[in-house]
Amino acid sequence: MATIDLGPPQPTPHDLLDGLPRRVALTLPELRFVADRANGAPLPFDLREPAGEDGGLDDRLGRSRGGDEQEAYADVLGRLHDPAASLSRRGLLVGGPDGVVDEGIVGAIGLLATPRVAVDIDVAAGAVQVKSWHRQNGGAVATLSTQDGIVFELAWFPTWGWAAELARVAVVPEDLPLHDSVVPDRLDLPHDLADAAVEAARTHRTDLVPVLVEQHPGTVSHGDGRELPAAEVASVLTGLATETRGRLRALVADVSGTETTTVGVVAWTLVADGWRALRTRRDGDDLRLAVARVIPEDLAAELAPVLAEVAR
Repeated sequence: MATIDLGPPQPTPHDLLDGLPRRVALTLPELRFVADRANGAPLPFDLREPAGEDGGLDDRLGRSRGGDEQEAYADVLGRLHDPAASLSRRGLLVGGPDGVVDEGIVGAIGLLATPRVAVDIDVAAGAVQVKSWHRQNGGAVATLSTQDGIVFELAWFPTWGWAAELARVAVVPEDLPLHDSVVPDRLDLPHDLADAAVEAARTHRTDLVPVLVEQHPGTVSHGDGRELPAAEVASVLTGLATETRGRLRALVADVSGTETTTVGVVAWTLVADGWRALRTRRDGDDLRLAVARVIPEDLAAELAPVLAEVAR
């Protein structure tokens, strides 16, 4: 069953390190090496395609490199040490190039390749962009994360520790200063109005927002039902559109069968003072958007209803 344990803490481990997540940093060549040693286990992205081609690592990271940047990327990869030698020095490979890779790493790579549940998370906050692949099966989870496509963090841990690991992904970088926002903690509005306001900001026409408010009938309220005055609505929508400093998108899929089935998506936006969850819902024939303040520790709770769909 695909679940995130949000209940009471688990019993105290018998050993101080028992149940704690294990993490190891691997360069891209090292990751290729250990994937080959794990019976050629496939990774969440196709490492066999040359970087920069359609469908390759850059696309999976949600960005494309220009010519100069691609050349610099290739140069960095070319300067990295031989993976067998570097893994041996770190005690992760015993017996030379033809030796045995650390069994924990092999097991984590195997779990990445044979999960029941897949959660792909993209986070952008300021200049930082992170891609994190979470794979779960039975009582274990393995994750693979990267910021630059060169160094990856591989981690594995019991399913009951998943909530804390999800929170790590959503932490706002310390060097990204936060300040007061005009976006309230809770907001409920017509989806079309929010979409039009964001498009106006994207095209640098925030002057159109008051007009859009008049042209889109429908109540805009706080989460408790208190309606916002029209003048305040324009200010809030402008802030929601222009304060954006990042976003988080988590896609949940059932990969237990022969075909991958997308179950749902969780979306957050980063405004001036922190994260806001964006949740759509139907109100009769109308599609509405609920905006709610959230913190990194809330990501597990946001994902829990979506993951529950996999268990059905």
